[in-house]
Amino acid sequence: MTTIISPQQFSPVEDAENIRKSCQGWGTDEKAIISILGHRNLFQRKLVRLAFQEIYHQDLLQQLKCELSGNLERAISLWTLDPADRDAVLANETLQKSDPDYRVIIEIACIRSPEDLLAVKRAYKFRYKHSLEEDLASSTTADIRKLLVGVTSAYRYDGDEFDETVAQSEATTLHQEIHGKAFNNEEVIRILSTRSQAQLNATFNIYKDIYGHSITKGFPGGDYFSTLRTVIRCIRDPKKYFAKVLRSAINMEETNEDALSRVIVTRAEKDLKDIKELYLKRNNISVDEAVAREWSGDYKTFILALLGADQN
Repeated sequence: MTTIISPQQFSPVEDAENIRKSCQGWGTDEKAIISILGHRNLFQRKLVRLAFQEIYHQDLLQQLKCELSGNLERAISLWTLDPADRDAVLANETLQKSDPDYRVIIEIACIRSPEDLLAVKRAYKFRYKHSLEEDLASSTTADIRKLLVGVTSAYRYDGDEFDETVAQSEATTLHQEIHGKAFNNEEVIRILSTRSQAQLNATFNIYKDIYGHSITKGFPGGDYFSTLRTVIRCIRDPKKYFAKVLRSAINMEETNEDALSRVIVTRAEKDLKDIKELYLKRNNISVDEAVAREWSGDYKTFILALLGADQN
């Protein structure tokens, strides 16, 4: 979504030099940094980071962490990272919290492509000298551990083909296992952690046809079923899921900058346009307007740049 500078106008060396100038003197020129990094695509950001390292023998991310602070520093740092490394950082940060937000893990495990998830796990192991599954297992217990380690360990088929007979059989299995008196999560986890998105969506659709409601309707309470609901929503309709995360981040009594930054930064170069359209349709206000209303200062300026809503 972010407005990208054309290759003819782009100079990584010039960008690196201008960022360095923005960090010198009595105060940091945040707006200058935003005007550069907020309008560079993934490939361009990589080149700027390489140029900065080559010219100044310093990691651009370390420079940004020293010069910026708060929500702006976090958002720009995440944006500057490569996607796999970014997801590894997000996953590790949430697992370090006393009350982890498992949505972060589920988004990475269930919405990223199989190859992207594999890259995240490699980046995580390189950064933290543990596997993502190992740290996830250490941070969770019981059924939630089985579910999250299961979907994170998956390497799913990524095509559009599905088997309708399997979908019918597994729709019945899911209903029996979730709503039966003797709840057994083993089959639920097997299905959700091994089947492709296309196969699972066929199963969810047949489930609705057979039972007259979506699979998540009537879930019992508790943390496990809340986690299971998020897994299913991320697999079933990622864009709708992200639109809901944005609505919650913006409309909470205390706005949630972590969730807002995470969605905008991770989806800006993927499907943010579609997510914005869904948000507008469901909330009668654009994401751009909602962000401009709820936030101020340089953080707002940067998020609006990624949304493509600024004037640069």
